[in-house]
Amino acid sequence: MGNNVFAIANQKGGVGKTTTTVNLAACVADRGKKVLLIDVDPQGNATSGVGIDKATTPNTIYEMMLGGLKADEVIQKDIFKNLDVIPANVDFAGAEIELIDIKNREYVLQDKIKKIIPRYDYVFMDCPPSLNMMTINAMAVADSVLVPLQCEYYALEGLTQLIRTVDLIRKKINKELKIDGIIFTMADMRTNLTDDVIKNVRENVDIRVYETVIPRNVRLAEAPSHGLPINLYDVTSKGAHKYKQLANEFLKLHE
Repeated sequence: MGNNVFAIANQKGGVGKTTTTVNLAACVADRGKKVLLIDVDPQGNATSGVGIDKATTPNTIYEMMLGGLKADEVIQKDIFKNLDVIPANVDFAGAEIELIDIKNREYVLQDKIKKIIPRYDYVFMDCPPSLNMMTINAMAVADSVLVPLQCEYYALEGLTQLIRTVDLIRKKINKELKIDGIIFTMADMRTNLTDDVIKNVRENVDIRVYETVIPRNVRLAEAPSHGLPINLYDVTSKGAHKYKQLANEFLKLHE
């Protein structure tokens, strides 16, 4: 397949990044694809979003990247049908500093997961909301970056910064890396601002913009506290409908 590893990234927090990672991964798995979700964020929100207890889970991405465990020793299999997870928790917060002494520290994640990638149709990595060594590790192994973008006035500013980051990583670390596309999130469909922002980005940026726009949705906001992706928490909700639509659009482009 060879183009199946996606880093979901945006340096801005609160743009629906983890929501998109968890729900896109779950909806793609729901379509019968074998999916690996990797939580690369020490906050571990993607981990708890699929119902894994961050506090008690024994082996995480930290033990894999810095504790000498193999990927197979930290993968939690079939959390939901077709969905495996490499979890993260707060132990991972210090990894940044611990990596300083490691040679080729940008490639630690790549070295650890390259053997298992061929088992999966798609790999989705939830990156931290900053350009740190974890995000760089994710981008070093990724084929493409998916960018969740909130429908708000400053959306374009954050995007410009991210495009610069990806260019830099492409020059120095992963020459194959590209931006797969932009996914608009947290849209309030009742306002003109949403339409204006989407139009502005489409006109000014030479990057694919996914047709599916994810709305603000109460059920989407509730789902993580129940440890379920939206398609399992409330399949009839607007949020579930939109993430299924996004998964269909994604698969049409990447199958």
